[in-house]
Amino acid sequence: MSIVVTGATGLLGRLVIERLLATVPAESVAAVVRDKEKAAPLAARGVELRVADYDRPETLADVFRADDRVLLISANEVGRRIPQHTAVIDAAKAAGVAQLAYTGILGGPDADFQLAAEHKVTEQLILDSGLPHTFLRNGWYTENYTANLAPVLEHGAVVANAGEGRVAAATRADYADAAAAVLTGDGHLGAAYELSGDVAWSLAEYAAVVAEATGKEITYRNVPASVHQEILTGAGVPEPFAAILVDVDEAIARGALAGTSGDLARLIGRPTTPLADTVAAAVAAA
Repeated sequence: MSIVVTGATGLLGRLVIERLLATVPAESVAAVVRDKEKAAPLAARGVELRVADYDRPETLADVFRADDRVLLISANEVGRRIPQHTAVIDAAKAAGVAQLAYTGILGGPDADFQLAAEHKVTEQLILDSGLPHTFLRNGWYTENYTANLAPVLEHGAVVANAGEGRVAAATRADYADAAAAVLTGDGHLGAAYELSGDVAWSLAEYAAVVAEATGKEITYRNVPASVHQEILTGAGVPEPFAAILVDVDEAIARGALAGTSGDLARLIGRPTTPLADTVAAAVAAA
């Protein structure tokens, strides 16, 4: 039996692999990757590489083994996820894997924003497959904000259309720890975990934390959705993806990403990473 991580060289996948290597022997970990050379550092550490491409289902035919525990990290190409995920699910079913864990989105079938659509379809495909499964419904990543500090510091403002909505974000490392716990532990089959940070905060509060960390005056500018869309596309964000980000802000305004179930902290056995810590690290890196 191996613990298999798809998308293993991605931002989340790398962290999951690191967490697994800290807890289980390297020879029991397998990484599904498209680029073997990019994944060479993993192979050097004893991780088995299994080369496959979501867009070429035939390459997935021999990727999984009976009794593998598999983490399907959702693909990052919005609009193409359903056929990509379907290929992985079909291959996992054909192999008879022992567990298919999937990184979906907070709210699962009840999530009412555009970004959730492909996740909801994927969860249903997994249910229809009959595979032993675990749903890891990840909330928003704190890094979705801290990775974009440059324009915030340049203009002295966090710009969004989220109103006074609150978001219970957590770090990628927090979500990676949860995935590793589910893959290495027992009692998770059939579970759906609503994963989010311990504390929900507003973007005004986020701006205040950035101001404190940098010593600069940072404000929160709430703008109409149409204005935010224009700002994003003007900064080079493709129009379809800008529309999705604007829609997420509207969901935040409705409270769709504010849930604090405590599932994440319980899975990882510690509090989730405080916002101030993540901002401080991002400021230091910048």
